Amino acid sequence: MEIDETAAERDASAAAEAWLALVDAGEVEASREATSTLFRRLVDGAQWRESFERVRSLFGRTLHRGLSDARYTTSVPGAPDGEYVVMEYAAELERKQEAVETVVAMRDEDGAWRVGGYFVR
Repeated sequence: MEIDETAAERDASAAAEAWLALVDAGEVEASREATSTLFRRLVDGAQWRESFERVRSLFGRTLHRGLSDARYTTSVPGAPDGEYVVMEYAAELERKQEAVETVVAMRDEDGAWRVGGYFVR
């Protein structure tokens, strides 16, 4: 079965945008609930709240972001093989003018795209 990488990137980007809106709004619990099954298995609610608050206290809120790259892959470090789209956003944060937000979306067990990782650098 051939994978439509363009459709995967589009669908994963839509999932990432919806998830980022929850993060931007400070919706800690809702943002965790919207992550992949694997993420929720590995990161409990208290761990997610701590990570969320640590990133927010370090960098502040996101003032602006734009998608700069999205790539489909079947392998990412630290996760089982599967279907992933790694997206990089050029972002301006309150305390970091030139940041890169990386969002890793994965095709979940039910076939839906959900966020499985988020990093700021």
